[in-house]
Amino acid sequence: MESWVGWLGGAHLWVRAFHIIFVIFWMAGMFMLPRYLVYQHPVAPGSPEDALWITRIERLRKIIVGPAMIMVWVLGLALAFNLGLAGNGWLHAKLAVVFLFSGFHGWIVGVSRKMARGERPVSERSLRMWNELPSLVAIVVVLLAVLRPF
Repeated sequence: MESWVGWLGGAHLWVRAFHIIFVIFWMAGMFMLPRYLVYQHPVAPGSPEDALWITRIERLRKIIVGPAMIMVWVLGLALAFNLGLAGNGWLHAKLAVVFLFSGFHGWIVGVSRKMARGERPVSERSLRMWNELPSLVAIVVVLLAVLRPF
């Protein structure tokens, strides 16, 4: 078993485990959110079906996606500072990708709120394309975290 130092001490592995768990929750939600918007897009605003999609999306945002993102950041930064990894190039790259993904999170939440008001600020085709971003982010982040190429 690895020996961990730092202010987290024996809790390091617990923090690491929960970081990974919340990453899974966040990514699962971010796979679902754009896809839900794709399904909501052709539905007539104000219809009963639209109301169902609005409720589903709001619950996804408030119960899973938002809290998971916050926990990913809190636990991830705790891990980085606990082990003094802040100077590593791979971590800077990973943080940059996660920072940009957090921006995407904010943007897609904004789109969902506009769609809940009956607006359709982006095309269904655009939503389908943006739906692929979480997969690309997952690939890059996992490769950076596991391979630590620089």
